[in-house]
Formats: sequence, C-alpha cells, structure tokens
Amino acid sequence: MILKASHISLIAVVSLLLFSGCATLPENFERPISHAYTDTDGTRMGQDRRDEMLAHPGQSGFLLLASGLDAFVARAVLASIAERSIDAQYYLYHEDLTGKLFTDQLLKAADRGVRVRLLVDDMDLEGRDVGAAALDSHPNMEVRIFNPFSRKTARVTQFVTRLGSVTRRMHNKSFTVDNQATILGGRNIGDEYFEADPDLAFADLDVLAIGPVVKEVSASFDQYWNSELAYPASVLIDRPPTPEKIEEKLRGFDEFVARQADSAYLQALRSSDLANALRGDQVRFLWGDAVVVSDQPEKILHDFEETEYHLAPQLRPYFEGVQKELIIFSPYFVPGKEGTAFLCELSKRGVRVRILTNSLSSTDVGIVHAGYAKYRKDLLRAGVELYEMNKKLTKQQRKEKKGVSGSSQASLHAKSFVFDRKQVFIGSLNLDPRAVVHNTEIGVVLTSTEIATGMGAWFDQDIEEVAFRLELNTNENGSERIFWHGVVDGQECVFRVDPYTGFWRRFGIGFMGLFPIESQL
Repeated sequence: MILKASHISLIAVVSLLLFSGCATLPENFERPISHAYTDTDGTRMGQDRRDEMLAHPGQSGFLLLASGLDAFVARAVLASIAERSIDAQYYLYHEDLTGKLFTDQLLKAADRGVRVRLLVDDMDLEGRDVGAAALDSHPNMEVRIFNPFSRKTARVTQFVTRLGSVTRRMHNKSFTVDNQATILGGRNIGDEYFEADPDLAFADLDVLAIGPVVKEVSASFDQYWNSELAYPASVLIDRPPTPEKIEEKLRGFDEFVARQADSAYLQALRSSDLANALRGDQVRFLWGDAVVVSDQPEKILHDFEETEYHLAPQLRPYFEGVQKELIIFSPYFVPGKEGTAFLCELSKRGVRVRILTNSLSSTDVGIVHAGYAKYRKDLLRAGVELYEMNKKLTKQQRKEKKGVSGSSQASLHAKSFVFDRKQVFIGSLNLDPRAVVHNTEIGVVLTSTEIATGMGAWFDQDIEEVAFRLELNTNENGSERIFWHGVVDGQECVFRVDPYTGFWRRFGIGFMGLFPIESQL
C-alpha cells in the first residue's frame, strides 16, 4: 500500500496528539494524609454558640447568604476568627480582587498558626503554578490541585487526548473553619460571585451552617484532600520557585492588597451589617435537621454507570417524595428525556412544578441552552411552569465571560430545590448531565419550614419581576408556539421569540440542538 503525503501528514498529526496525550503526571511524591480536627469545641466558634446548640440537640443552624457582599463578608470574618483550621474547596479561584482578598485572609490565618488546607480544581489555574507553590511553601498552609492537567502538554490538546478524564471536574464549593462553621452553595471565588464586578449582576445563594452538618462537610473534604487525584501544588511545577521568587510573589500580593484599603468594595465590606453581626455574635440562625449529600472523588475515576459514587441517588428520595410543590433554581437546566418525563408525571399527578433557569439572552454558554430548549414544549404541555431570567448579556459580555472553564457567568447562578416548602437543597449541583454524571458536587438538604416557606414566598411574589413566564400558545391550526411574558422598563410585554435575541443567535442555538451532544452538557 502506498501512502500519500497527505496521509503521512495526518498520521504524523494523530501520532503527535496521541504521544502528547500520554504525558504523565508526577509520580513517587509524598501526599501526607490529614483529617479535620475533631477537638475544636474550645475554640471561639465552638463556645459562642454552645448553649444554642445544646438547646437544639442533633440539629444544625442555618443562615442564607443571598447577597454577594454578605457571602464574602461571611468567609472573611470566619477566616479572621479562625483558631485551629480552615478547609477551603473550590472549582474556580480567580486571581482578581476578591480572589486576592480571600487569599489574604487565608495567609493571615496561616501566619497566626491556623492550619490552612486549600483544594482547588485545576480548571482555572493555567499559568498560576508559581503562585500556588508560593502559598504551598507557607509552613501552615498546604495547597493541592485536583485532577490536574499535565504541565508538559498544551491543555487544549488534552481536552482531545484525555477526553473523559480532564473533562470531568471537581465542581464542589465549601469553606469550613475550625470544624465548627461551614459555607456551602453555588459561589466560586471571584468578583462576579461577590458583587465586586460592576458590569454584571448575579443571583446566587450560599448557606452558612453550624452544628452537626459541619462534621459531614469536613468528612467529605477529607475524602477529596486525601484522594489520589489531589496533587500538592509544589510537585506540579518543574522548577520550584526560589525563596527569593516566593518572597517577590508574596510581596507583590501584599502591595496589591494594601492598595485596596480605601476601595469602595473594602469600605462596603467594613460597613456590612452582617460583618458587625458576625463579630458581635448577633446572627440569628434557623435550626433544623440536615443531611450533606455529595459525590465521592472516585466518581471521576469510574464509569458513569457506577452510581454508588454519585450524589444523585442520595437526592432521588426527596424528588420522588414531593406531594404538593417542587421549586427548582438551576442556571444550567438540561433535564433530558428521563428528567422531563419525571417532571411531567409529577405535574400530571397534581404537584405544582416551577422552574427558574437562564434565558438565551442571560446565559453565557449557549450550547447548554440548546440542550434545554428542546424540552420546553413538553414541560409546558404537561403543566410545568417555566421561568427564564429577564436579563440581557451583551455580545461583548458573553465573549469576555465565556471560557473553556464553562463557568456560569450568567445572571442566575444559584442551585437550589425546594420540596413542599419543608426542605431545601442548597449546593453546587446544576440539573444537567455534566453535573449529575460527569463532575463531582456537594450540597446540603436542610429541613426548615421557615427557610423553605420564605423561598417559596419569594417565588410567589417576585418571580415575574425578574424573569419571563413562558406560555405555550396553540393557534387555530393546532400549531404550538412559546410566548414570553415579562416586565421591561416597568411595562408588561410579550415576546414571541427568545427575548433580546437576534435571528442568527437563535438559528445557531437551534442548529446546535440538532447534534447528539446532550450527555456532555
């Protein structure tokens, strides 16, 4: 057989890709095993709420953090009063204002002798190994990178050659101090999550928790921290930074933080009512039973069908047990055929199902919207109530905010489910195949009628001010069409196509919806 030059070139390219894909990660390094401290009842946080916890045996206390400013304040204040340990686990960790302020709090705690364990997924860390190694060099701070990319091959190449490996990420988000208080929810570390980005409004939700639920979060963190997929930051860098380089890196960091002292954002943090309440131990917690649900890190190493490592089976009884009402907040919502059938069946047997997700105009990842849009008519036909955020991202905003990380920079980012106004899930889980099947997630199901009723009341009273209500209209010829009812500039209006979108954007999304890629969304 004679090979043409074009064939030889193709073989060379494929061989190069395959060879590059075989680049190995570091081996034969130390990964010291450590666990959350269990003897922390004597810390300030263990003592401040001792009587309150004794009055609610077996229950946990909760405070919702709907404001981005409050969400950052809670993390900063908890870090500032930490005495024994801080465990932080995040999917994205930006190197922007709030990212640096957050790091500053971790370093200050480490300087006081607090043990800091920082576990970050590698998706957002390209080109930042020196900074991670500098933090890891602190005697009281360890930094580990989860499921890292090889440093010997371009990342874009690995998305092809390591498909099914580097495409599965740790999407968990938790922040735990002294094994006495924890924050779970949808927020990563970055300006857009904490109201520090003036150009982009965000709707997100975290919960600050104390009590027994904290120990469950710590147990999950320990599983990830000690996993074979967690690599110490120092072993991923070919040439460890010299002491002089580390000093230079940290000095530049300190100088940046010092320049922010009089910034509007820092002033807002200082004057926050929540900051004063936390420092003065004046926060009112709502108490109830709680269960942490989480994927195991081994999920990433096993086939999709091995669901014993998955969070989804832990959540299923709550969905199946709904009797009257289910409210879903999910920025990325791709129910698939099975999920659509389940939600339609709930509606048909009398359960009121209401869903808030992003509109085509408010999402930064249009391909996910393509996966969702094909199910809208089926859901509406069955009586499911659909709402899409009334928010417009410009083309330039989508371009700036979108990246290979796939981070949701749209106006809705909260991931929460309300079951019969009795129980609430708050966590990192979107209702799409990528979250349910591919990535790892964590969240808490809390039993609190007050919290669940409050979230339901917000949906009752405010939803049509912030979102479009979708209606399935049937004309005299039996043709179905979706109408979007919303408020624009204070006036009620109706759109007959996806609001704020042009023909070519709608055409492109419709075209993408034709491809069999739903399992990757």
